[in-house]
Amino acid sequence: MKNTERGILSQHDLKKTSNKVIYGIMVLVLVIMVFTMLYPILMTMFNGLKSNQEVNSFPPHFFPQEWHFSNLKDAMNYIDLPMFLRNTIYIFLGNMVVTLVVLGMASFSISRMNVPYKKAFYFFFLMTLFIPATSYMIPNFVNLKELGLLNQYAAFWLPAGANTFYFLLLKNFFDGLHPEIFEAARIDGASEPRSFFSIAVPLSIPIFATLAIFIFSTAWNDWFWPSLVMHSEDKYTLATAIYKYVINVKALNTNIKFAILFIVTLPPIIVFLVFQRFIMRGVSLSAVKG
Repeated sequence: MKNTERGILSQHDLKKTSNKVIYGIMVLVLVIMVFTMLYPILMTMFNGLKSNQEVNSFPPHFFPQEWHFSNLKDAMNYIDLPMFLRNTIYIFLGNMVVTLVVLGMASFSISRMNVPYKKAFYFFFLMTLFIPATSYMIPNFVNLKELGLLNQYAAFWLPAGANTFYFLLLKNFFDGLHPEIFEAARIDGASEPRSFFSIAVPLSIPIFATLAIFIFSTAWNDWFWPSLVMHSEDKYTLATAIYKYVINVKALNTNIKFAILFIVTLPPIIVFLVFQRFIMRGVSLSAVKG
């Protein structure tokens, strides 16, 4: 007998008129949501393939009347996208390493080690989630300036070791691991760092993959903080370069702007399509347990 997963409404439920109406409204809402999410991406792509005259014409056309694929080449030659992409990848890799080592070991200590007053530490970290990020942005900037870390990648790596949300996410995952595994490792003479790197980390690949997606998204989209701490062009991230050299430039043709924005949009979409199963699992893992 073929097993089929039963949804909220069965075939018998859909025979009722009221259920059909509610089901139709739900489908309509989903269609509207999909349209509102896809429309900006498709509009950016099609405008990037139009001529500049057609982009600025009225009434506008959704599809290009003439396809200008050379716009993509002009967009790649307008600014040094590979250099800005490299800077963004540097920040992402550094943030990922700091998250793995600092936050990973800290959350493992609170979860699996007999740390004195660990409940107090846990609630202290939890309390910081209620502090607005804008309230400690200036103190962070002043601290980095006094340490001489402005215009350095460390200006991103050091704050990454104090991300409370990632800390709680890792701790909740470590709480779900069987304690017998670590007790057996201690009996065999394994130290706590070895238990972390040899046992906890291999078992935590799903949560670290989820965090990698979150960290990549933050490094890719953030432009305000990089524009504050990075003062030389060769250190700009991709989002900062797009804001300074594309969005704020009036002399650049509109179709080339859209072409650049479309090229920058592609990598996050590809990352989502490849790692979507980790994203879906991360949604369920992000719930804070009591």
